[in-house]
Amino acid sequence: MIYMLEDEAGIRNFVLYGLKSSGMEAEGFETPSALREAMKKRLPDLLLLDRMLPEEDGLTVLKKLRSAPETRKLPVIMLTAKGSELDKVEGLDSGADDYIAKPFGMMELISRVKALLRRTSDIPSESEKLEMGGLCIFPSKHEVFADGEKVTLTLKEYDMLLFLIRNRGEVYSRDSLLKEIWGYDFSGESRTVDVHIRTLRQKLGSCGELIQTIRGVGYKAGDEAGD
Repeated sequence: MIYMLEDEAGIRNFVLYGLKSSGMEAEGFETPSALREAMKKRLPDLLLLDRMLPEEDGLTVLKKLRSAPETRKLPVIMLTAKGSELDKVEGLDSGADDYIAKPFGMMELISRVKALLRRTSDIPSESEKLEMGGLCIFPSKHEVFADGEKVTLTLKEYDMLLFLIRNRGEVYSRDSLLKEIWGYDFSGESRTVDVHIRTLRQKLGSCGELIQTIRGVGYKAGDEAGD
């Protein structure tokens, strides 16, 4: 899946048509907020990012992506009318993997997209794989498999699962999970964690039993069936 953040509809539709005609799955967004909403449901394999955008500059969007664990390694190509050498250096230094100045040729763009995807699509090594029971997680790919079947999780569900598996055997209260996963202290209603644990277990099927409820305390990842 290729995402494109571009506020000019003509350019956006032109590029999306070219990508889809080349056999790629692609979706476009006009604003950074629309892109973020889509990323809550599904992370792309690559992002085409304009620099001059409504709401905030493309470099700001890029820096936020690079500061978030789930998008830190997301391949990004900047497409922008700002094509001076200084602009390119600034974009690359901010974390872009490639930088293409407008106007550009569609064949060149598709070639660069494919080249970047090849560089970033290596199969994760065993050291990058986390396994527990029938559960298998590839952190570098943001992929989860339960009993051999790929599972689609929201970002928070994935973050919670990865955190518990990496700290298997450790018990965490709801408040501590809120702080670790949501990034803030929460002193009121903690049902948010319970709801995410419940949906996570359902999506994992039989592997959901690896997430144990410790009554009166919280949750942990363990080898035995959970409550």
